[in-house]
Amino acid sequence: MKNIRTRFFFTLIVLSLSVSSFKNSDKLDLFFRLSDSYFRKYVHNGLVNYQHAKKNISELKALCQLIGQIDVSGASKEDLKAFYVNAYNLIVIYQVSEVYPINNPLDEDGFFVGKKHLVAGQELTLDELEKSKMLKELRDPRFHFVLACAAMSCPKLANFSYKPENIEHLLNQRTSQALNDNSFVRIDQGNKKVSLSKIFDWYRSDFGQSNSALLSYINKYRKVKIPASYTVDFYKYNWTLNERK
Repeated sequence: MKNIRTRFFFTLIVLSLSVSSFKNSDKLDLFFRLSDSYFRKYVHNGLVNYQHAKKNISELKALCQLIGQIDVSGASKEDLKAFYVNAYNLIVIYQVSEVYPINNPLDEDGFFVGKKHLVAGQELTLDELEKSKMLKELRDPRFHFVLACAAMSCPKLANFSYKPENIEHLLNQRTSQALNDNSFVRIDQGNKKVSLSKIFDWYRSDFGQSNSALLSYINKYRKVKIPASYTVDFYKYNWTLNERK
């Protein structure tokens, strides 16, 4: 049964790449469905089975080829958000799988800023995809809570693809999940202090420059609000590979 599903997976990709009359909207929909199958196969509890992904890297190569050929001109904002999130996460998994085993993504020179991939017809690094195509053009800070950076300090990677019809709901859901996670937002009630992910420090302009602005953004999604009087610091980012062993 597994071999039949795998052959079907590749048949769909080959079909989408080889038939010139294939509508781009259909190709985009196919990408979402194939991405969903891929994430469900290799991601478990927010961690990636990179060993298995490396053994079957041809699946990733085919998906990355599809990412490069999709045309996003005329796409809706929801289409773009879903496409870019899935594309980013797949490319991260591909880059790790290509050089696996590694201890963390920073072991590879240019992991985020050097290696380019074809994304909707444009050669982009992961950094360019995130900062230019997503944060600059679409201006949605919630991206920070759904993108994988292949590290343990990243918000947990979903084991499904984001789709235009559910992207807004899932961005809210995953952001809320991250910001209510005690391992991600660390509250020290005794010392009236909160320790935040370095994501909030690196991307301050996306959330507000001041610490009070950061807390205000976080509290929009918190069940238990953080008092404005709490001091703010940032814990060390753990770049250890988000690997399922």
